[in-house]
Amino acid sequence: MSTVRKKMTHQRHLLVGLLFLHAMNTFMDRICISTASDLIMSDLNISAQMMGYVFAIFAVSYALLQVPAGWFADVYGPKKALLIVVGFWSSFTALTGAAWNAVSMLIIRFFFGAGEAGAFPGATRAVFNWVPSKERGFANGFFHSGGRVGAAFSLLLMPFLIRSVGWRWTFVINGAIGIAWAIVWFIWFRNHPKDHPKVNDAEREYIESGIRDELTVDEKIPFGLIITSPNMILTMVQYIASNMTFFISLTWLFPYMKSQWGEGAEIYTPIPLILGMIAHWSAGGLINFLYGKGYHVGSRRVPAIIGFSMGVIGLILSTRMADSTPLAFILTFSIAIFGVEMTIAPSWTFCMDIGGRKTGAVSGTMNMLGNLGSAASAVLFPYFVAHITIPFFAETTGNANSFFIFAALLNLIAVICWIFMDPRKPLDTSISKEKIRMRVILMLGAIVVLFLLLMIYKTFFPA
Repeated sequence: MSTVRKKMTHQRHLLVGLLFLHAMNTFMDRICISTASDLIMSDLNISAQMMGYVFAIFAVSYALLQVPAGWFADVYGPKKALLIVVGFWSSFTALTGAAWNAVSMLIIRFFFGAGEAGAFPGATRAVFNWVPSKERGFANGFFHSGGRVGAAFSLLLMPFLIRSVGWRWTFVINGAIGIAWAIVWFIWFRNHPKDHPKVNDAEREYIESGIRDELTVDEKIPFGLIITSPNMILTMVQYIASNMTFFISLTWLFPYMKSQWGEGAEIYTPIPLILGMIAHWSAGGLINFLYGKGYHVGSRRVPAIIGFSMGVIGLILSTRMADSTPLAFILTFSIAIFGVEMTIAPSWTFCMDIGGRKTGAVSGTMNMLGNLGSAASAVLFPYFVAHITIPFFAETTGNANSFFIFAALLNLIAVICWIFMDPRKPLDTSISKEKIRMRVILMLGAIVVLFLLLMIYKTFFPA
């Protein structure tokens, strides 16, 4: 084995590096609107609440297109899937600079979100095809960390770029970067390592022998049975908690820091994202270490439980910092972000365990629920700041303490979810196709209805 490994090529590592840049580009395009939000609201005469809807509309379309995008990647391959979606969303990134009012901005950001829906299900399917099970923890952690690097980079670079060329041309530049990545992807990537001219036999055999393990579900299991299973329900619930917490760092954190501590406080906003990057690497390494020691289920469960526990602690500590310095607040908030970021690699790896060759659609289903949580957080955050109080923790309005307590409760629920999540749990294959179909319809219908009720309530009863 050692002789074989010495001769092995490392194209799978280049793939993970390319996906790191993909995730980086994805989040650069998302967070650009946060750094430009003040100018956009001023130029287009958009209120803070309407800006919340602009943030949220991305998450709505992004969430609702997750499953179809994942299915497309499973059926037609991640090469075609990512080529299409990156080109599509990059075009609408550039078109964001052409918005002339709130309605046009909502429409453009809706289609931007629809394009980005395929970003991570497609990338996850590529990882499943190219990375053996024993390496997936770190692979998932590393490539997802690119999003945090991109977000932190944007918080540092975008204000300078906006001052130099204006917010409209800044979006055009970001769109062009995405098109460049898509061209590289089209030229270099193949759906399977066996078809890549630079993958030698040793690496191909190593990958193919490690694609599946005892945790990976049988590929004959119906997709509908997987996504309505107890494992999948718990996976979606915990991912809602993760996204409800993290999404604030991409949307409201930048303007919130300025409003609470004044001009200049926003300089600290990249700190949670940089620490989040480290959290991805730490969790990925821990997954690989525990998996190598034979703790296959624990390799998913332990990093996630540690992460969500840190999320609870960090969010509660953040409520004590409303009257402190901006650095003290950002450090406690960073504990929470570090924690929830530790849960990303185990979450997506768990989707590979229970999804198998349906990994794209299964991970898309989880991401759909998570990003409905993101959309809800974008709308709820300013509402909590303005209207919600909680004894002891948030006795007055005007700060985010009430939202942090709400998010801490969700993180605690997520800890409970991971205690019961187990990819070894057998599925009830005796359920008829008609019942499976009805379960899927009811689940997706309930998700859409609940979110529409939230949006309607926030639109017509804002106070």
